[in-house]
Amino acid sequence: MSKVSVLVVDDATFIRDLVKKGLRDNFPGVQIEEAINGRKAQQMLSRQVVDLILCDWEMPEMSGLELLTWCREQDDLKTTPFIMVTSRGDKENVVQAIQAGVSDYIGKPFSNEQLVTKVKKALSRAGKLQALAASAPPKMLSTGGLANDSLAALTGGKAEVVKPSAPTPAPAASAAQSTAPAPAGKAPAGRGQGQLRLPFGSMACVIKALSLKEALLVVRRTEQLPQVLESAVLDLEQGEAAETARLNGYLHAVAAFEPKPDSEWLQLTFRFVDRDPQKLDYLSRLIARGTAQKHFVPGA
Repeated sequence: MSKVSVLVVDDATFIRDLVKKGLRDNFPGVQIEEAINGRKAQQMLSRQVVDLILCDWEMPEMSGLELLTWCREQDDLKTTPFIMVTSRGDKENVVQAIQAGVSDYIGKPFSNEQLVTKVKKALSRAGKLQALAASAPPKMLSTGGLANDSLAALTGGKAEVVKPSAPTPAPAASAAQSTAPAPAGKAPAGRGQGQLRLPFGSMACVIKALSLKEALLVVRRTEQLPQVLESAVLDLEQGEAAETARLNGYLHAVAAFEPKPDSEWLQLTFRFVDRDPQKLDYLSRLIARGTAQKHFVPGA
């Protein structure tokens, strides 16, 4: 029996590895292919058949929407399940994808449960879920070496130091890292404001520093703490034209903003994973404007 194959398309290595980990942990018999953008995926799909496509929207060279449109024009790809995995959750974007023939939609950031549910639904509709279950090895641990190798590659071989699934409290910031604590109930001052979307919900944030590589954010502590290596989306809306950037990334570090364990505020290091030239250009312009702008407005 031939294996069930899934093509993962995203320009961000971290997101591809996150999706691959979720697939391998929950669908042991799956065969995974990957592409760094729509153009590479198009070339791959011209040579081989896959059973499911999980694709980002915003990518260099060819976007997910352009790839979807092309797929629906090909006789052998007209009915192939195509799930858009993207931070574009606006109604007009969803409608646009539906009109182009998308099968389903996963909003970034997504939880492992959301990914698994959507994949099961798509494969079941295509009549491939039973075949996938039959091809699974009899014994395979859900925390196998493939997933750990992926995390190790992302963290420079130090994946064992952090446990993204373990709800550990945020460590207190060192004297060198911490700044003067903010008055109770008042948000710390910073360069601007934004909205951080996490799998468990959204958090308003203050942007303390911004570079092309990462953003230093401050958020109010809640009952559910953000976790290291958790995927996230930073929404920024800027300028008179109200242009919005949805910046994909992950939490590289979580610490208390104030030098005490029950700090009301948390300091997050948010690493960007997008390689989209438009987003990098947008970030460059924000950095160049510096503190001249009064604030950033959280995106929709």
